[in-house]
Amino acid sequence: MNRRTFLTTAALTAAASATALAAPATASAQGPTRTLRAPFRTWFEATHRSVEAMTTDFGLTADKIDVSGTGTPVPSAQTSPTNIGCGLWTTVAAAGLGVIGSDTLHRRLSRTVAAVERLERAHGFWLNWYDAHDGSLLTTWPETGDPVRPFLSSVDNAWLVTGLMIAADADPSLRPRVARLLEDADWSYFYTPYDPADPVAGPGQLRGGYWPDKPGKGEPTGHHYGALNTEPRMASYLGIADGSLPPEHYWHVFRTLLPGMGQEQEPEGAWVTLDGVRVWQGHYTHRGRKLVPTWGGSMFEALMVPLFVPEPEWSPRSWGTSHHRYVRGQIDHGLKEAGYGYWGFSPANIPDGGYSEYGVDALGMQEEGYNSKGVVTPHASFLALPYEPAAAVANLTALDRDFGAYDDRYGFRDSVDTATGRVSDFVLALDQGMVAAALAQRLRPGLLQRPFRTGGFRSRVKPLLAKERFSI
Repeated sequence: MNRRTFLTTAALTAAASATALAAPATASAQGPTRTLRAPFRTWFEATHRSVEAMTTDFGLTADKIDVSGTGTPVPSAQTSPTNIGCGLWTTVAAAGLGVIGSDTLHRRLSRTVAAVERLERAHGFWLNWYDAHDGSLLTTWPETGDPVRPFLSSVDNAWLVTGLMIAADADPSLRPRVARLLEDADWSYFYTPYDPADPVAGPGQLRGGYWPDKPGKGEPTGHHYGALNTEPRMASYLGIADGSLPPEHYWHVFRTLLPGMGQEQEPEGAWVTLDGVRVWQGHYTHRGRKLVPTWGGSMFEALMVPLFVPEPEWSPRSWGTSHHRYVRGQIDHGLKEAGYGYWGFSPANIPDGGYSEYGVDALGMQEEGYNSKGVVTPHASFLALPYEPAAAVANLTALDRDFGAYDDRYGFRDSVDTATGRVSDFVLALDQGMVAAALAQRLRPGLLQRPFRTGGFRSRVKPLLAKERFSI
């Protein structure tokens, strides 16, 4: 049997297995799933080891490691605010699950907070790329020597702030230091207030970011983050919670683009007024299911944020319903529309090297959205665990059985090309951070959500989600 025939046979077997397990998953996703058997703790421990291996002596979690060899992997030179945040919450999850002790927790978190305190900042926020080994600002890309223009990203800063908040919650001795770090992180820096006379120039949304090497605020990106169901909404929630963004900002972000605008699908829906703001409550329909699309159609856009903010609980008929249908759309694309026999598509390492955006085009607003290309990303299945647990476990099991996608030392590899059988040599901090958070939520619900259930999240964000009325 040649390689192609083997892969086709394996894919058909995996499809049958996943379909059989997926049948009761809708019901189980709505209630207890105690009967589900999977090596969740083993998976977490391996994932945690990968993040440990990516974390340098300086205390920063690097962008990635190559795990294809037999020796100890060397962390990449570069790191970002997102990577550092992933390292922080993975350490907290490890302590909460009993993988490390309280002394180790304190030592590791203190080391990382000390490193973050030394990083160069601008306008109260962290720049996009640093040397993970000494914290110096990167001005040339380590792998190519290409110049790097320092940039302040709203979404990347959101994930570092998320990690810092989780660290301070887990280790009270760090709270004063984290508070000092965050006191100048004013999210209004990224915000363009709403202008009813010119909503294009003044959309009431967050900028993608700024290059701070220009006078004043710096040079802004030409775009705002206009799609609600994307990962930048974590920055929106953080700003609304701490009072630096007005609550009505939430209503100025698009559920879909307006009818007649260029987008993947002509939306259906209705205009409603919420908190005095006229909101287009649009939706798409995919395989008979109404849902709120993301921008590109990837899994992490929709489902990274609810690892921390309990959107399905606070908004079960809107966010909770759309999230579940979004997962079903990803499953159906992989198993039925494309016929890969596997599913789960999200930006990740290209199996042959590099990085690319993967997704289900029909689930995103962008007309030329992210395509799946037959590349399955295991972290997407972990994001699906709260919604389709049996299908997620079946898919992960099949990826390990048929392609060897799981590494006993460092967890699931970053991606698999289901056509060629090529498995990525790398694990990435961002994707392992999502896996770790999803497994922590599965094994100890709410462990990483505590900072986002209190204070301004409870008093400002929760009421917004309770008022949400997606037209689905």
